[in-house]
Amino acid sequence: MNTSVLIGIMIPFIGTTLGAACVFFMKQKMDNRVQKVLLGFASGVMIAASVWSLLIPALDMSASLGKLSFIPAAVGFLLGIFFLLFLDRTIPHMHLDHQVEGKKSHLQRTTMLILAVTMHNFPEGMAVGVVFAGALMGNNDVSIAGAIALSLGIAIQNFPEGAIISMPLKSEGVSKGKAFLYGMLSGIVEPMGAILTIVLSQFFVPILPYLLSFSAGAMAYVVVEELIPEGSQGTHSNIATIGFAIGFVIMMILDVALG
Repeated sequence: MNTSVLIGIMIPFIGTTLGAACVFFMKQKMDNRVQKVLLGFASGVMIAASVWSLLIPALDMSASLGKLSFIPAAVGFLLGIFFLLFLDRTIPHMHLDHQVEGKKSHLQRTTMLILAVTMHNFPEGMAVGVVFAGALMGNNDVSIAGAIALSLGIAIQNFPEGAIISMPLKSEGVSKGKAFLYGMLSGIVEPMGAILTIVLSQFFVPILPYLLSFSAGAMAYVVVEELIPEGSQGTHSNIATIGFAIGFVIMMILDVALG
């Protein structure tokens, strides 16, 4: 694994870390409107990345199947959706609105909040890993530059996500240092997931389109099931929509410009 790949898979984690560091500079509680625009922004980045960086390359790789070229993308996408649905129903976690999901447990609220964000980050790490894997294999439909674009897009999205995890923890009474540490560690699953995906992809080259679309489905699930509903609750939901538009356009530009 060369240096550019290692740097690339660490970029999203750096974004989470910088976002978590906001706990040292921001007020006791994040403004509701700021939180909504950040949730919308994250949603826009993830949907754009799912389309341009994952689903379109998956379709291009399967072009030899002719009219059936949609099968790997469709199957992988649905598998990604159902995999996250399984995790959502199984792992105890808590959303920003304090709604608890998953199996009943006696875990602390802070632990369940961290688990919720970690579940979001896992498919993002897989997405980065599978795109870098395709580039390392010499696949013409993906490139190192395109993989870096995806990493940058997810890092931009992870910045507000890091803040969204650390700020509520501070509001729950956790010290600033611990809130930053927990926010940062919630993103460590991304480089781990990326490395694991790269290693496994080298042994399963024929299923690369399935892995790309699987990651797209997993990220789409997070957006539709959690980020958009949380950003639309209460008043000022239009702010989340504006954030979505900005995030979507920025990720689209990154992918086209660097892809």
